[in-house]
Amino acid sequence: MKNPEIARQLWSELWQDYRQRVRYARVYQEMIESAGGSIANDHIAFRSLCLKIGDRPFGIAYLEPIIESLGYRVGGEYHFPATHLYARHYSHPEQDSLDLPKLFISELIVSELPAEIASSIESTVLDHPANTQNLEFVKDYLKIFTRPWSIPSRSVVEAVNQVSQYGAWVLLHGYSVNHFTGYVNRQNTPVYADIESTARGLSDRGVPMKDTVEGDRGTGLRQTATRAITETVTVKDDATGESIEIPWTYAYYEIAERNAIRLADGREELFQGFLDAQAKNLFEMTKQ
Repeated sequence: MKNPEIARQLWSELWQDYRQRVRYARVYQEMIESAGGSIANDHIAFRSLCLKIGDRPFGIAYLEPIIESLGYRVGGEYHFPATHLYARHYSHPEQDSLDLPKLFISELIVSELPAEIASSIESTVLDHPANTQNLEFVKDYLKIFTRPWSIPSRSVVEAVNQVSQYGAWVLLHGYSVNHFTGYVNRQNTPVYADIESTARGLSDRGVPMKDTVEGDRGTGLRQTATRAITETVTVKDDATGESIEIPWTYAYYEIAERNAIRLADGREELFQGFLDAQAKNLFEMTKQ
């Protein structure tokens, strides 16, 4: 099987799992298709931890070779110093012909956190696998996009959450999909011709939405999102060592509209990147 085809099947299977967990994605799909339109994903986002323990890389250093094995290449990088985050986005050279979404992978720079919190995170993820060899089939790749370490303790999750809600989310969900993104440009229905009408349609159907749209009309990228769903997650009880369940945020569903920008040579081109300020605000959608 060629790598682009593996990528298509991989994202399709992750989408099916995600839409079952995030009902807002199902509402969006039903809304657009009932209006005679179609759906496409602009990008998929993943979160991670920037760490290295011994010879084991984590975060982007761990995921990037996997993404590149599917044919993806780095398209841009983004810095979020206030929240100790860094990100890169990736695109596929056959993105348009094969309808492959972009990828947005971020990581928490653990070394910038208070020493006690950083140590707790490192202790929690010690059994992260050392490498990702023998990725040949879709089922092999699917194993990557889960939580690759043991159940975290409740006290660690709650302590990390006080410093970084992003970090607590990753301890619980690992490399699971953080969000898919409905692509407004591909909806192909006059009923939902822009991001405002799409967000309004979701709100009218009872979907809790972000209060604002990130990006002014006509700018290269405009984004908004649903609120994050809450799921039951498993943590380890510190007193008994037993597994218990508590509620925690999982994922939201994002929608994005892309517009043409004028290049230095006067040509116009559809904006394909991301904007730091918008991404920063959307990171907060999983705040507990």
